[in-house]
Amino acid sequence: MKLSTRLALTVGGGVPVLIVACGWLLLSLITDDLRQQQDAQLQARATVVAKNTKNYLDAAGTGQPVVEQVRRQRLIKSTSGMGVWVTGPTGTLRAGPQLPSAQLPYSAPKPLKVTVEGRDWLVLSLPVAIDRQRDRPNLWLFSPDTVEEELALVRRRVYVGAAVALPTAGAVAWAIANRAVLPLRRLQRRTSGLDPRTSSSRLEHRPTRIAEVDDLALTLQTVLNRYDEQVARTGEALATARSFAAAASHELRSPLTSIRANLDVLAGPFELEPAERAEVLAELVAEQERLVGLLSMLRTLAQGDLVEAEAFESLDLGELVHSCVDGLRRAHPGTEVSVRAASGLIADGWAEGLRSAVDNLLTNARVHGRVGERAATIVVTVRQSDRPGERTAVLTVDDDGPGVPPERREKVFERFWHGPDSPGSGLGLTLVAQQVTLHQGQVSMSDRPDGQRGTRCEVRLPLTGVREFEHTLPLLRRDWLSGAAEASGINPGRG
Repeated sequence: MKLSTRLALTVGGGVPVLIVACGWLLLSLITDDLRQQQDAQLQARATVVAKNTKNYLDAAGTGQPVVEQVRRQRLIKSTSGMGVWVTGPTGTLRAGPQLPSAQLPYSAPKPLKVTVEGRDWLVLSLPVAIDRQRDRPNLWLFSPDTVEEELALVRRRVYVGAAVALPTAGAVAWAIANRAVLPLRRLQRRTSGLDPRTSSSRLEHRPTRIAEVDDLALTLQTVLNRYDEQVARTGEALATARSFAAAASHELRSPLTSIRANLDVLAGPFELEPAERAEVLAELVAEQERLVGLLSMLRTLAQGDLVEAEAFESLDLGELVHSCVDGLRRAHPGTEVSVRAASGLIADGWAEGLRSAVDNLLTNARVHGRVGERAATIVVTVRQSDRPGERTAVLTVDDDGPGVPPERREKVFERFWHGPDSPGSGLGLTLVAQQVTLHQGQVSMSDRPDGQRGTRCEVRLPLTGVREFEHTLPLLRRDWLSGAAEASGINPGRG
């Protein structure tokens, strides 16, 4: 059922009910007013009739028939339209409409309603003093009760008005409602052809200054935008899943082939020397560790491509870096690591992603900062930027290794790129660049500024300065695993 039809039926049914209810209230008020008016008129006429009755009774039985006759006529004339009973020393005088004597109340100082043969009468009795009959009523006045007839006329008019109002109000309400919902119908026509699955067209709405219509249009636009966002996120998730599968298939082929070859050697018909067997087992362990590391890196990259803003929280960067350094010391006790981290550097970040980025920076410094058999010496600092007006945290990781040639300092952040002597998967620094970009930061690699041998990795991240925050950092790049950025020429080593 259309909205205009619903409104027409509602108004068409509600108006007559409202008319009847108002009519009932009006009838109650009119009834009281009419009865008070009728009683007042009867009492006013009774005063005149009582005066004429006294004059008549004073002349009755005095032997003056002419005077008695004149006063009798005057009495009867004053009761025009009413019935009257008068009892006196010479008998009873009756005039006008009459009631059976059995129906007359003995005493009715105020108008009293009496029903005789289905008809209502108002009766009033008064004592007209004659000698000793001072307290006994001897004058009765009665007139037809016309209030009900007048009320019946009002009721008929109320019912007729309600009957006429039913179709009239319905038609008027339908016309008004039909006109009022025109903006809604236009909005419906504009939206009926929108199919997000087959068309990229979206709702273009001009304000109508009708709050409900404009709010509905805004809601529809929001729904369509959310749909587009979810479709885009679904596409990104599918691209990430495909890239994960392709990268895993490509990168795992070599270590799996090597593992299979070593297993064939162990299961072969020839008995291996203890030293050879130990060498094969060592290669198996190394390949297994490489597999685990590669899968872990791919998983973390995929998580970074799919992370939502709700995963971000307020983080103390100093505490996070200390935690990562403690983990490196426990896993590799021979590595010398010193850390200087300022406190109170609060950032809006994804804890798992930032922790992975710091871990990979430390791992990169530990692996590539070695010289021969000597373990790397790593210096980690976290401080606030000293640039004027900049609220940025600066994380630096210095090692004393052989360094990275300038022409390779940007390539090291690309997927699966690593030097010929690197034992890694080529994804560690890619993950660092992904997380830094995701947090609207910058990452760079350079020589150590103190002139010593080695490499410095520097990360700059924006600070919020508060622990209660709103998610204000947009999620930027989503293609670190799929590699679309590299295909388009974007440098992944910059935020």
